[in-house]
Amino acid sequence: MRDGLLRRARATVAALVVAGLVLAPWVVDDYTAAILARTLALGLVGVSVALLTGVAGLPTLGQTAPYAAGAYASAVLGSQVSDVGVVQVAVAALAGATLAAVTLPLVVPARGVIVLMITLAIGELVVTVLGRWRSVTGGTDGLAGITPVRPLWGLPVLASDRARYVYTLIVVATLVGAVLLLMRTRGGLLLRAARDDEARLRASGHRVPLYLSGAHLAAGAIAGAAGSLLVVAQQYVSPADFGFDTSALLLLGVVIGGTASVGGALVGAVLVIAVRDWLFGVLPGHAPLVLGALFVATVYLLPTGVTRVRRQRGGSRQPVPTLDRPAPAAARGPELRV
Repeated sequence: MRDGLLRRARATVAALVVAGLVLAPWVVDDYTAAILARTLALGLVGVSVALLTGVAGLPTLGQTAPYAAGAYASAVLGSQVSDVGVVQVAVAALAGATLAAVTLPLVVPARGVIVLMITLAIGELVVTVLGRWRSVTGGTDGLAGITPVRPLWGLPVLASDRARYVYTLIVVATLVGAVLLLMRTRGGLLLRAARDDEARLRASGHRVPLYLSGAHLAAGAIAGAAGSLLVVAQQYVSPADFGFDTSALLLLGVVIGGTASVGGALVGAVLVIAVRDWLFGVLPGHAPLVLGALFVATVYLLPTGVTRVRRQRGGSRQPVPTLDRPAPAAARGPELRV
């Protein structure tokens, strides 16, 4: 009974969140709609972080790198080649996946904290390159005056913040739905099995590096597509959008939402960005301190995230993998029977 109540409660919360996102453009003003669109783009990057951290077992602080690659690819393409949104999203996803492919030999063989350090270095290196490549990126000044996009050929351009929000919401919902479906396939089960007991999966003859490489490329493509949505939402892009603070906020959002929950990562990232923007207005100069305290409290009080608390029939908690601890053997038997 308790399990049923928890499931119904989660379903109710999810329905309320979806209803709020759908109704938002007709309730809020243009400024709030623009902020929500940027927040959704960051939430999509959070989904890519959850895919690597919680599903594949590769904790990352560097998803801002493919995020930036997709944003600048979309901005340059929109200004010089095509203003069609689906084309820009596809090119941005390709740019993110390409950057992920370049860094793949560094990330996939590593494990644990080493992955965090490598991905952090990659993210900071990309931001440095963007700041100095003025001929393409505009340097630290960024790129402004980007041409507004049209969702499809023959449709009018997205001229208002509300229209851009609706476009962003549709793209995010489509990509998140695709990721959730992917997690239910044999490939998703194999990724979780590799996360829980890599040695056992290798011994059974599975090519674990191939599965992890696929997850790394998919996460890069998702982050790249999110970069295109950021450009659509704010019609401006600069290296400041992809700094370490953004990486830390995304990881915090994933921890809050549950490292093994793709939908929870989206909710957690949106929540963290909303809290950050609110804190900057209420506590100017002290928002990073409050967010740091929130991060520490979350790790200690909600190690599995707010969306990943499950109970067995006896009322005991079912173990769920966290950022630094895989699921125990009792929780991974069914996932290895593929």
